[in-house]
Amino acid sequence: MYDPDVKVPPHVPQPTGYKLLVAMPKVKEKTEGGIIRPESLQDAEQVASIFGMVVDMGSLAYKDEEKFPTGPYCQKGDWIMFRSYSGTRMKIDGNEFRIINDDTVEAVVADPSKIERA
Repeated sequence: MYDPDVKVPPHVPQPTGYKLLVAMPKVKEKTEGGIIRPESLQDAEQVASIFGMVVDMGSLAYKDEEKFPTGPYCQKGDWIMFRSYSGTRMKIDGNEFRIINDDTVEAVVADPSKIERA
């Protein structure tokens, strides 16, 4: 469903405070059988996406030892799972990014292309 090859342009915004900058994977245009998926379905799936790759972290991300006693939930380069519709959405050079709170991360995943949203 997702293409894990994410392009990160050099001019993405730098997150501040306890925020994470997350690159969203592209939704595949075709099914495994080669059928082209409607653009409206692709757009809806992109908005409701629950996966992203951590591109950058604000200076205060995961610094609250009371809130994160065992350390950070994730690090730069990790694929993460978070709640649908989380964060501030933006597109840069045709790629979607989100800025989310550090405590929004629900899990770290090895390969988002192997998991489908239910």
